[in-house]
Amino acid sequence: MPKTRHTAVVLTALPVEYDAMRAHLARNEELVHDDGTRVERGWLEGSSWSVALAELGEGAVTAAALTTQIVGWLRPEVLLFVGVAGGLKDDIEIGDVVVGTKVYAIHGGKQTPQGFHARPQVWHCSHRLAQAARSALRDMRDVPVHFKPIACGDVVLADERSVLAEHIRQHYNDACAIEMEGSGAAHAAHLNGQLDTLVVRGISDRADADKHKADAAGSQQRAAEQAATVAVAILRKHQPRGGSSHAQSRPRPDHEASAAHGRNQVGYRDATFHNPVAGKDAESER
Repeated sequence: MPKTRHTAVVLTALPVEYDAMRAHLARNEELVHDDGTRVERGWLEGSSWSVALAELGEGAVTAAALTTQIVGWLRPEVLLFVGVAGGLKDDIEIGDVVVGTKVYAIHGGKQTPQGFHARPQVWHCSHRLAQAARSALRDMRDVPVHFKPIACGDVVLADERSVLAEHIRQHYNDACAIEMEGSGAAHAAHLNGQLDTLVVRGISDRADADKHKADAAGSQQRAAEQAATVAVAILRKHQPRGGSSHAQSRPRPDHEASAAHGRNQVGYRDATFHNPVAGKDAESER
């Protein structure tokens, strides 16, 4: 591996999600935290990233706790949660990928005699990662990608006519996918401060009574592979902070910078002076 490596952490919940992401990494090694948490670190070819991959298990609470531990341990620059989800919109097909512009925690609220009053919690995705994703995926025609909000709750939704499904339609109507871990990871990343974070989910079912049929037909593996492909494309496009990029602004030459900041500035590059230097105002010379 190159001497300088930048760390990206990719989190998954299920073995099928882990395997799909692992297939993109090379020269892997296992790291073990003092408390027993394990990650597999490998190099993502064609990028500046060393990727630490972890399988956390299901649920937002587990995701929040282990994300906090892993982030404190490895100090990554990027955090992605990559996996599968149920689709909530008719125009999003099984096998499509949703990049979460927002992640909702759907269970907060207050139950009153007048009904349930939602108290939403929401985490917005990293602007830097979202921009890298839009750029990377613009020409990826073989994987349909949607930049949409994602709902997160500690429940598997397999009934589109349920009270929970109606709750989501009423209070989180723009959510296009539902999953179980994104809010925990997003909250842990938020508490960390400057960590760029994104949730990437492949649609494996329609969150309806036919979920088991879709799962039996191999939809989870397909959705996980699609999500991993998108995640890899994003990482290859995304530059570490301070890294080189064709899109980054470049310092102007000294004479341009001087002109931009006034006529009284003089720019010298790679020069050493052993005596005082006096400058003259160009206007006074006229």
